[in-house]
Amino acid sequence: MKTRDYIVMVGVVLIVMMLIIPLPAALLSFLIVMNISLALVILLVTLNVTESLEFSVFPSLLLIMTLFRIALNVSTTRLILSEGDAGRVIEAFGQFVVGGNIIVGLVVFLILIIVQFLVITKGAERVAEVAARFTLDAMPGKQMSIDADMNAGLINDQEAKKRREKITREADFYGAMDGASKFVKGDAIASMIIVAINLIVGMIIGVAQQGMDLADAAQNFSLLSVGDGIVSQVPALLISTATGIIVTRSSSENNMGKEVSDQLLSYPIMLIIAGCVIFILGLTPIGMMATLPIALILVIAGFMIRRRRGTEQQDVAEEENKKAEESFKSQENVMNLLHMDPVEFEFGYALVPLADSSQGGDLLDRIVMIRRQLALELGFVLPVVRIRDNIQLEPNSYRIKINGSEVAKGELLPDHYLAMSPGIEDSSIKGIETVEPAFGLKALWIDEQTKEQAELSSYTVVDPPSVVSTHLTEVMRRHAYELVGRQETQQLVDHLKEQYPALVDAVIPDPLTVGDIQKVLVNLLKENLSIRNLPIIFETLADYGQMTKETNLLTEYVRQALSRQITEQFTTPGETLKVLTLSPDLERKISDSIQKTEHGNFLALDGSTTSQVLKNLSSSVEKWADLESDPVILCSPAVRMYARQLTERYFPNIRILSYNELETNVEVQSIGVLSAA
Repeated sequence: MKTRDYIVMVGVVLIVMMLIIPLPAALLSFLIVMNISLALVILLVTLNVTESLEFSVFPSLLLIMTLFRIALNVSTTRLILSEGDAGRVIEAFGQFVVGGNIIVGLVVFLILIIVQFLVITKGAERVAEVAARFTLDAMPGKQMSIDADMNAGLINDQEAKKRREKITREADFYGAMDGASKFVKGDAIASMIIVAINLIVGMIIGVAQQGMDLADAAQNFSLLSVGDGIVSQVPALLISTATGIIVTRSSSENNMGKEVSDQLLSYPIMLIIAGCVIFILGLTPIGMMATLPIALILVIAGFMIRRRRGTEQQDVAEEENKKAEESFKSQENVMNLLHMDPVEFEFGYALVPLADSSQGGDLLDRIVMIRRQLALELGFVLPVVRIRDNIQLEPNSYRIKINGSEVAKGELLPDHYLAMSPGIEDSSIKGIETVEPAFGLKALWIDEQTKEQAELSSYTVVDPPSVVSTHLTEVMRRHAYELVGRQETQQLVDHLKEQYPALVDAVIPDPLTVGDIQKVLVNLLKENLSIRNLPIIFETLADYGQMTKETNLLTEYVRQALSRQITEQFTTPGETLKVLTLSPDLERKISDSIQKTEHGNFLALDGSTTSQVLKNLSSSVEKWADLESDPVILCSPAVRMYARQLTERYFPNIRILSYNELETNVEVQSIGVLSAA
């Protein structure tokens, strides 16, 4: 711990000890001056902070200062009642305020108490209570706004985390201030009671024990009591004022002095008008002697500020024009044009309400959920989706771009619903014929009146935001591999290294590089396999990376290690997996056609055989449509990746698995054999 930490702890302990241990008058005078100084410093700090959280320790400091003030009151009361003296500071304050009239001193003290208790403290308490309540109520909306800004690319993850922490601290601060303001209120009440005790009990002690006359006792103890009350109320009034300032302070870029001067003097014409009104007021019996100087000051200040503002505005405009010209000509301005967003979602002006939260749009929130869904399903962190309107598009259309190129598009009718038939058409359901963009199913755009009837007819009815989010999810799932580069791979590796440092060190940089890891992950995502289980992927790469640097072959080893995951993804418990198998002749031809080069192994099957295989596969896929399941081809591990190379361009949705990628408890049924004949 640092020295200042010990100082704070020792100081709090000493304050508590002051309540018990008697203090000499000289030391007490020193502590009273210190109390006033600390209160003044706190007030000045609150005037200079730009937002409340810059002085977040204020609630705790308020409690310590209140305890310090009460400890001083107890010590002064002990001296006043026991010795009839409380030091030079209290006596000086008492003589200055009371003067020769005890009644005047008591009235001044009561006015200070009333101002602090009824005006400042009560107002600050109410403001803190309302601020705490509204801050807590606004937290969910602020959190959603942060998520929306992060999803729109306006802020990054670190900035979002910082803003969330600030919101939490702000709620804690106003909640603490709501309770801390009660300390000031209680302190004001305690001060009145202590002054009354000092005055009444002091007079009794002076007359009964010290043999003083009633008039002398009243004079002496009134002076000390009022002096003690004033000494305690001056710092209390400063602290109360600081409390009111800190809870009413809104966030700004400047301190309070600059804000007050800038805003109060922002309309110089008002100063001129006020000066004229004060001058006219001097024509009344008040007289020009009191009003003319103030009127002249206001009018002259108004004209001077107005002239200076005009000059400043002209200089600012010239400076902005100069900066704009320099920025337009600068190389940095041109370089900014080279930036390309990984994922963009553009839409026509008629679809703006879908993304505008003020109009009830929740597209930003849906995209946040899509990012979470893809992270859970594929182990892939979707980059920030840049959302923007584009007047060049049709009003009701939208498009999805990856790395600047369009990969999908669609059209929505905002005031309609998309209804998809369960397979049996209902002729009574009328609408605008269309195609569901995510899966290419025939559908109808129906209005609100037809929605209930369509649902009763077992149609699947979804609203336009759901159509967009489903389409975006499927597009991102199909193109996830395009968004995993070396930078994204390095981020995944860094995340894995936090928990498995030895595993990462066993793979990177030897025997494999980040680029090799990236190629393996891309190969897995291309075939819609999750890369979330990075520990198993790296264990496999650590085992086989010493044997080969061929990333396609390493991918096959990783797939076999992920056999349980692949089995769960492509099979249903309790059901038989229906597959196509490759004929022995076709597998032999594929094996014989593998061409090995220094850049990797490739399939070099002759054109006639390739054409015949694809023709036979097309025929099998047409028959497969009646089975209501995705096509699956099962082959030996040695030819799986080459069979994939053969079919992926023409049949990208066909899943090709090897025998080693299925668990032994899976029941497989062959419904056909794919051959080259």
